[in-house]
Amino acid sequence: MEKLDYKKKYKDLYQPKKAPSIIEVPEMIFIAVDGSGNPNTCPEYKAAVEILYGLSFTIKMSKMNNTCPEGYFEYTVPPLEGLWYGDGEYFDGLNILDKDKFRWISMIRQPEFVTEEVFEWAKNTLFAKKRELDLSKARYMKYTEGLCVQIMHIGSYDNEAESIRKMKNYALEQGYQEDFSEGRYHHEIYLSDPRRCAEERLKTVIRHPVTRNI
Repeated sequence: MEKLDYKKKYKDLYQPKKAPSIIEVPEMIFIAVDGSGNPNTCPEYKAAVEILYGLSFTIKMSKMNNTCPEGYFEYTVPPLEGLWYGDGEYFDGLNILDKDKFRWISMIRQPEFVTEEVFEWAKNTLFAKKRELDLSKARYMKYTEGLCVQIMHIGSYDNEAESIRKMKNYALEQGYQEDFSEGRYHHEIYLSDPRRCAEERLKTVIRHPVTRNI
């Protein structure tokens, strides 16, 4: 059976153009970790990423010891994503916050066969191998993002402003307005590994929630 690569199959979600577009994002399953602080410096963010990849690869590699969940299929682990906001305020990528005050939900999409029971199995399995990880911070999350505007940003995370302005202007021209609210945040999908990719070549999907102007 051919391995499913979500980035290739769902290009509308993971490979938008460098020109903005409107998209309806369906419900997806994620493993998520909530936290706060500067992602460049705080140990909490580094630990969250380790937890997310640890659980994701525990599920993926269940095929190696005949513990595959029902409905298992071959797939590539989807990219790391992040929802970003501030303490009591919504972050749009332009109203720059003190990075130490960031609040974030770091997450990785899971295949459709991953249930809450599979998630709990993965936590127990990973904990047996890495007892230093605080897996109580991880949660199973179904997330329906809904109507959004998005763009592919090429370059440094600190230089996203130009791409975001293009996206905001496009949404207004098409009759939409941004709709930041509880559960609807500034969203980034990290398609490049910053440890292995030159900063000017980093690819990041930036997505904002919108609603149609009445």
